[in-house]
Amino acid sequence: MKHTFACAIFLLCICGILAGQPASPSVVIIHDVTVIDTTGGPAQAHRTVIVRDGKIAEIGSSAGGGGGKPQGVDVDGTGKFLIPGLWDMHVHMVFGDWFPRGKEVTLPLFIANGITGVRDMGGELKVLQQWRKEITAGALIGPRMVFSGPMLDGPQPRFPSSIAITTPEDGQRAVDDLKRRGADFVKLQSLIPREAVFAIAEEARKQGITFVGHVPDSVRASEASNAGQKSFEHLIGIFEGSSPLEDAFLKGPKTQGQFLSTYDPKRAAALFALLAKNHTWQCPTLVWERGGNLIDQTDFASDTRAKYVPASWKDVTWKRFTEQIMHEFSTDDLATRKRFVEKELEVVNAMHRAGIPFLAGTDTPPGVYIFPGFSLHEELQRFVAAGFTPMEALQTATLNPAKFLGMDDRLGTIEKGKLSDLVLLDANPLDDIRNTQKIAAVIVNGRYFSRADLDKMLAGVEAAARGK
Repeated sequence: MKHTFACAIFLLCICGILAGQPASPSVVIIHDVTVIDTTGGPAQAHRTVIVRDGKIAEIGSSAGGGGGKPQGVDVDGTGKFLIPGLWDMHVHMVFGDWFPRGKEVTLPLFIANGITGVRDMGGELKVLQQWRKEITAGALIGPRMVFSGPMLDGPQPRFPSSIAITTPEDGQRAVDDLKRRGADFVKLQSLIPREAVFAIAEEARKQGITFVGHVPDSVRASEASNAGQKSFEHLIGIFEGSSPLEDAFLKGPKTQGQFLSTYDPKRAAALFALLAKNHTWQCPTLVWERGGNLIDQTDFASDTRAKYVPASWKDVTWKRFTEQIMHEFSTDDLATRKRFVEKELEVVNAMHRAGIPFLAGTDTPPGVYIFPGFSLHEELQRFVAAGFTPMEALQTATLNPAKFLGMDDRLGTIEKGKLSDLVLLDANPLDDIRNTQKIAAVIVNGRYFSRADLDKMLAGVEAAARGK
């Protein structure tokens, strides 16, 4: 069954995630800037962009005159580049009690890194709803957000912020309850029993709510796609569905070594064609995949970003994840895992060429040594390493999320009338995708944050991480 009911719940909650204007929004005028609107067209040099009341009011030639000069914040955009605000499409901001101080750490790190929107893939629903309310009222600085609330998992969930699902009836009740409580979509984890997966899919269709997440271990990627699952995370189900051992993988363990040795390009091509036909989005979390597979080779002790991370994250939760990965997931030798990381890039390239749409996401902060905000820029670099052009990589965090959420009429590109979530860069990301990190200013919900403002924000995060 081809997926026929995308985006309904996102449109229902549009007021909540598209509000958030400051109480007295100022006018921002960016002069003589190069606009990269992410439609795929050429960059537009020497433009003046005027932001008013949280929207892009005008885009015109900097050489043009006429009209009275609006009063507001004047920004010299000479030599700078303007892109739409970035989205991280796989985050966990309030993951039980595993990542405390998210309000003081995670939210400002997103804004300081130009992340103006996030899709929370499992968290405490009431807390997230309160944060969104405060952001909407202008009382809290943070990104736009959509969220699932607690994840659906098997009878014995492995993670916090989860609902145990044993029977099809459990799955139906969970979907109904999450819809009633205001969740924007439903997130599946790996351990849901087979019949319950299809019951969840059917109930989601009835309720008009999107479901996304892991391809559960009990079903094939093709089955999940045909049942209407809108996005797959972490490439789960892809290598299984590209192997003649797929039936065996449904019943027992699987390793990267098995995926590599049994990968069948013809099976892969058939699966990719189906996913493209069904428009099943992929959020591969490539930085997380690399970090998890090479966890015993990477030392972040001297990473400059570590100063923004509370000690409890490093000493308790990251250690817990590390032990789980080492004993349950990364059981192949290091050489095999390195080959698998490279194979993932090859597979992502093949899927991209097959017409499958992609989203940028990081699994922050549960991803081991994933840094909120910062790692989204690394994810864009991984897409380029997989063969995407810099423009295509940018689209995975701008235009594509807007399309996925049904919000491309108001977000995702730089056009008159759209919401003013913008990032001003000191260098051209189309020349080098790493230039997305060279942030001169961020505008979110019409609020302008200069480089000095962002540096103060980072200093506040560093203090919060130290418990001050």
